Amino acid sequence: MRTLFTLLISMILFQSCQDGKTTRPALNTMAAYTLPDVSYGPDSLQRMDVYLPAGRSAATTKAMILVHGGGWTGGNKRDFAAYIDAFRKRMPDYAFFNLNYRLVGGAVLLPQQEEDIRAAVNGIVSKAGEYGINPQKLVLLGASAGAHLALLQAYKQPAPKFAAVVDFFGPTDLQAMHDSPWHPLVPIALQMITGTKPSLQPAAYRNASPVSFVTAAVPPTLIFHGGKDNVVDVSQSRALADTLKGAGVPHELVIYPGERHGWQGANLKKSFDKLEDFLEKHVP
Repeated sequence: MRTLFTLLISMILFQSCQDGKTTRPALNTMAAYTLPDVSYGPDSLQRMDVYLPAGRSAATTKAMILVHGGGWTGGNKRDFAAYIDAFRKRMPDYAFFNLNYRLVGGAVLLPQQEEDIRAAVNGIVSKAGEYGINPQKLVLLGASAGAHLALLQAYKQPAPKFAAVVDFFGPTDLQAMHDSPWHPLVPIALQMITGTKPSLQPAAYRNASPVSFVTAAVPPTLIFHGGKDNVVDVSQSRALADTLKGAGVPHELVIYPGERHGWQGANLKKSFDKLEDFLEKHVP
């Protein structure tokens, strides 16, 4: 009997531990939290770091979702970690969600990465009450390949509706990139992430191009690019800005003529200043 009792207690404790993996105590909206590696899927890369400000309100607290770059095959949410403190100081009324996602390789191609961003966004929205954020005030921000994925999510998916999207030097027209490459490796890279050539499956390239999904209903868009970018040509951002203008979408295109694929110093500060101004205007 004693052995049976011990077994039952062990089973109860084990079940409690298992339950603890999927639940956490209620979050106090008056306190700030940093929640590392929150899962939004079964893969080890389907994780995000969550930064919640103190004094949150489901009515007023906004949320910014960050999508790292890395050419679709690399990068990590750590790439944005260095900027989190600056973002939190500049935008204290925002919660921040810094995503990892599966990288291209093996069975993972661009559509699977889109699925990951969608799953992360849906997971955030489903827990908006728990996090103490307003799901009507969501902002997507990405850099390079992450900007491409952020634009696809914001433009292609009918819900949730984003209040704004911020694009740091992201690809916007994969067909144009493939057909007019500024580097001989560009077509090879695009064939690797899509799994095909545009001559064989043109729809795959259209479906992976944010410019294909611009309508008057897409969110206000802020675009940054370096005029000497040798990774993603500035023509990609100009093409998106022209398409947004034609659709009547509020947008701004900021080009730093002497910069390449990313920048620091004074121009980074200017970028953050412009980001704040844009969000104050479009996400009140």
